Amino acid sequence: MDKQNFFNDIQAKINQVLENSPAKDIEKNVKAMMSQGFAKLDLVTREEFDIQTQVLAKTRAKLEALEERVAALENPQTGG
Repeated sequence: MDKQNFFNDIQAKINQVLENSPAKDIEKNVKAMMSQGFAKLDLVTREEFDIQTQVLAKTRAKLEALEERVAALENPQTGG
């Protein structure tokens, strides 16, 4: 048996033991508890966060343009 087959065989046996052990159930329970906890924290997804970041950037740019227009209208001798 060569080294690669030996390691593959050991890995398969370890995976089989883990699948048949309580560790798999514990992992599922921990994931469920964490999901439940995150749901209570009222978090947003990364996609929602990125969308809101883009909206904020556009709004900021519009606000800066409007501030420049107001400044030009208030001081016609300096800029407009």
